[in-house]
Amino acid sequence: MSQKVESWGSRVGLILAMAGNAVGLGNFLRFPVQAVQNGGGAFIIPYLVCFLVMGIPLLFIEWSSGRFGGKFGNHSTPYILDTMAKGRVWKYIGVFGIFTNIAVVSYYCYIESWTMSYVYHSLIGTFQGMSQGDVANFFSDYTTIGKSTTGIPYEAIVFYVICLAINTYILSKGLGGIEKVAKIGMPLLILFGVILAVRGLTLGTSGASEAFPAGNAWDGLNFLWTPQFDSLTNPKVWMAAAGQIFFTLSVGMGTIHCYAAYLKSKDDVALNAVSAGFMNEFVEVVLGSLVVIPIAAGYLGLDWVLENAGFGMAFQTMPYLFQQWGTTLAAIAGLLWFGLLFFAGITSSLAMGTPWVGFMRDEFDWNQTKSAWSFGLLALIMGLPTVFFYNMGVFDEYDYWAGTVSLVVFALLETIVFSWIFGIDKGWREINEGADIKIPNIYKFIIKYITPTLLLIVFLGAIFTPLNNDWAGNLSSLFSGNGWTLDNSSIINQLAFSGIEEKIAATTDTVEKERLLDQKFYISMARFMLLGLFLFISAIVYVAFNKRRREGRNTL
Repeated sequence: MSQKVESWGSRVGLILAMAGNAVGLGNFLRFPVQAVQNGGGAFIIPYLVCFLVMGIPLLFIEWSSGRFGGKFGNHSTPYILDTMAKGRVWKYIGVFGIFTNIAVVSYYCYIESWTMSYVYHSLIGTFQGMSQGDVANFFSDYTTIGKSTTGIPYEAIVFYVICLAINTYILSKGLGGIEKVAKIGMPLLILFGVILAVRGLTLGTSGASEAFPAGNAWDGLNFLWTPQFDSLTNPKVWMAAAGQIFFTLSVGMGTIHCYAAYLKSKDDVALNAVSAGFMNEFVEVVLGSLVVIPIAAGYLGLDWVLENAGFGMAFQTMPYLFQQWGTTLAAIAGLLWFGLLFFAGITSSLAMGTPWVGFMRDEFDWNQTKSAWSFGLLALIMGLPTVFFYNMGVFDEYDYWAGTVSLVVFALLETIVFSWIFGIDKGWREINEGADIKIPNIYKFIIKYITPTLLLIVFLGAIFTPLNNDWAGNLSSLFSGNGWTLDNSSIINQLAFSGIEEKIAATTDTVEKERLLDQKFYISMARFMLLGLFLFISAIVYVAFNKRRREGRNTL
């Protein structure tokens, strides 16, 4: 068995690395959009409840599971779970902890590469004199292969490969390289965020003009932070809040297990988990809500924000809004904003490489460099289709299955293993061993009953999502004998291509029909690649199992 030769250099470095794993693009791009799309203040209460009853328990589970597996020399989820539960099946459940990271990083690095490109364009003044429409079209041109905004052939691919190479190089330096990036990147991220937040808060009504008569930065904040208690009875809002907690804390991925596996056997996990979790929440809830929405509301008005909120809003509008500050400040703001997003992205993507690296080092005695570059190669193979066919739905398909569904499935299964197979009593002792804080006993009950129940509800809700997310109306329809109508966003209808099939049936335009058929083909290709990746990793785990058995190494 490979011996554990690495450990974290300092507690601060570990917490910053863990926080960096959680603090990512979703804190600044996804959270504000989710809040806007789910009623602003209506979103905050379910969001905070989900953080306390799902986020914190899952952090405890993953930190303590990782440290427990590390005691036996295991640094990735297949054999971390194998040390916790008897039966060969559990190691294959752990495949999710490697699969998800490779699949997510393959498209996540593409978003990171956007931030690198936008830093470059902000500094050279590309956006000067552009209208709002021109900036939006710039983003569309950038993500269309064959077009170039710099004269560089295949510009999007070049930036993507550079970004992935940077990630892989740092990963090849081991925990020390990751820790250094976290110690530099996290403080810079918070500094950049504070500067932009202050600017957003002091914008006031200065954005108002003939072009933007509704401009008031405080409208955005008031909308986000005014409580609307009717949210407590809206399942759609609860689903969105739970999904954001998964996304923002990076739970259900396997990265936390891997980082925690390099702890010493008596190192604290309770306080570390809480510290990293609350640092992420500060960045998301405080800084994340003070940049995009207030600045966009200040110049474009809250009504525009409510109508156009989306993941790409920051790329399609922020450069234009910064231009209203003058040439010099626009360049500085572009550097700060897109630099912030880059640091947020890279601290997360580096974490995604550690499960594969840990697995290959443990099971096949590969060195750090070989393991890291093999990860980079896998990510490149999986990721290039998201770049080439971004506008054909491949990117979104990866995000849905790997970045959403897979997280919930793995979180549900690992919670069951921890609470019911490993046993909540052993698990509770593991969480509290070496703890620097006393965890309220209520969390023992929450981890065993509340968290898995809520995860199951979220998963079933995703499978059977009702038409237009109208839960009350569909329940009434079901009980009255009129059946349950699935929304096209449900897992069942996603698998059946219902949304695309409806569009194909509805259009009489031959060109549009051909485009939709092409889109269906590329989505099928994306699913095939994801399934192939999962089966490939499962096969590698099987080979490792047989290798362990031949060598007489303990495996349950």
